[in-house]
Amino acid sequence: MKRWLVVFAAGLAALMGSSAGAQTPAPQVVKGSDERFKADILLVVAHPDDEGGVTPYLARAIYDEHKRVAVVYTTRGGSGGNDYSREHGPALADIREQEARQACAKLGITNVWFLDGKDTASQNVLNSLANWGHGANLEALVRIVRLTRPEVIISWLPGIFIGENHGDHQASGVLATEAFDLANDPTAFPAQLAGNSKRLEIYLENLTPWQPKKLYFFSDADDQKQFAGTGPAYSVKQISPSQKKPYWRLAMDAAMPHLTQFPEDIQHFSKMSDDELNKMMSDPNAGWWPEPMTLIFGKAKGPVDRTADVFSKKDVIYDVADRPMEPDESPENNFRLRLGGAWEFYQRFYAAHRLWPSMPKEPEIAIKQSEIAAIPLSIDRVKGSSAEIQISVTAPQGWTVTRGQGKFVLPDQPVSFLDVAIQTPAQKTESSQKAQTVVVTAESVGKQIGRVVLLVKLKASALPQ
Repeated sequence: MKRWLVVFAAGLAALMGSSAGAQTPAPQVVKGSDERFKADILLVVAHPDDEGGVTPYLARAIYDEHKRVAVVYTTRGGSGGNDYSREHGPALADIREQEARQACAKLGITNVWFLDGKDTASQNVLNSLANWGHGANLEALVRIVRLTRPEVIISWLPGIFIGENHGDHQASGVLATEAFDLANDPTAFPAQLAGNSKRLEIYLENLTPWQPKKLYFFSDADDQKQFAGTGPAYSVKQISPSQKKPYWRLAMDAAMPHLTQFPEDIQHFSKMSDDELNKMMSDPNAGWWPEPMTLIFGKAKGPVDRTADVFSKKDVIYDVADRPMEPDESPENNFRLRLGGAWEFYQRFYAAHRLWPSMPKEPEIAIKQSEIAAIPLSIDRVKGSSAEIQISVTAPQGWTVTRGQGKFVLPDQPVSFLDVAIQTPAQKTESSQKAQTVVVTAESVGKQIGRVVLLVKLKASALPQ
């Protein structure tokens, strides 16, 4: 049958060619990008259910502004808990993927991708990036940006805040920022941009460079007021003109499939009347979302008003060139003491990508009560200077320094790394309800060469550092 069709098609083509005579052949059409996947907004988050952090805004954008939204999950949530049924690990990841697809579908979002990141139970963004396979997943995200060609990317805020205790959240924001900057670079992952050389070429992807216009973030930080004025703010209580429901209600309806994560809340809410739900949302301490919800401006490809509506064409009052650059790294008095680890990474990351600063005024973190508070240190040293330094730690009453205090002899190298470990108390005290200050100082030859301050809050539950 197949051979007969081939012979018939060849004969028909020959017949048509002879009858066409001297007619001018029709121009051949060059195929463009697949418009089925074009997005106005690309949301990049870490785990199934993370989309819920910003669904009140997505409901507004989808239902009333008619924007196309696509979602990328950088992990499938396999190391999360399961409060609904017995499955864990890879089986739980399979379930959470389906929950995420169902949740997105409730908002009309059907273009959903999952990267290959491994759900990492740590607050340290560097742990997440290492466990994910940073480069491979960055390449995969750049591919999706080039495929979906979003105008705007929204992701978790990359930063350490009290209340934001998941390194995967932060890592998704890191990848989103890097993809924002790389997707339009023809030298970044160039095989994605190379046209296929023959019909069955399986390696060259034939995508095109793409530059999103704006990058925004959102955060799990306990103190949402600190983000006021950092970007556009939207009321989650406003009624959708098209759906006749408040945006928080549309977002709550979309969250209902996430039974493995919130079964008690979901089952409780599903039994509540509209009046009871409205009363609950009127309590500022009971709602799932801050009121208003602020999208934190990260950067833009060109001058913008960073507090104007996401898709606003308002007159320019801010230029990307105004972003601060990396501070001077020259050591003073032959030494420089810095807070290391993820804190140092973020200082360099924000400068390298020229993100508008949204970090806390003082470095901070929340850890589980009775666990070790670890404070990484980086020490720059001018070659040939004194090798011996003295590290001193001032900690809250009842906290015990177990490592990192005393005299140290540094190698004759530009940078050395130390860490201070402090055992926190198991018993709750009145003062432990607030963030506590830890101060680390370094001296050499009797002179102070540096000082590091970290705010640490003890909470009933938090991921390990």
